[in-house]
Amino acid sequence: MTTRRATDNSKALDAFMATKVQIDVMLERLKALSDDHFETDPDEINWGDVGTVNHYASLLRQITDSAFKEGEHAA
Repeated sequence: MTTRRATDNSKALDAFMATKVQIDVMLERLKALSDDHFETDPDEINWGDVGTVNHYASLLRQITDSAFKEGEHAA
């Protein structure tokens, strides 16, 4: 039974790490996009751009609230 549990844990760890790598790649891409002002010329920002970046922030807030048990996920 110990061998099976170790194998199950190993598979779970592999799956966890694979997903973590995906998250790390997404975060790096988002950081690069943010550094580039979300491909928007800062001198030409309009209200549509504000709406877009607010939407991105809202989606990220859902993730951070869940991860850090804040907002609607607060205990």
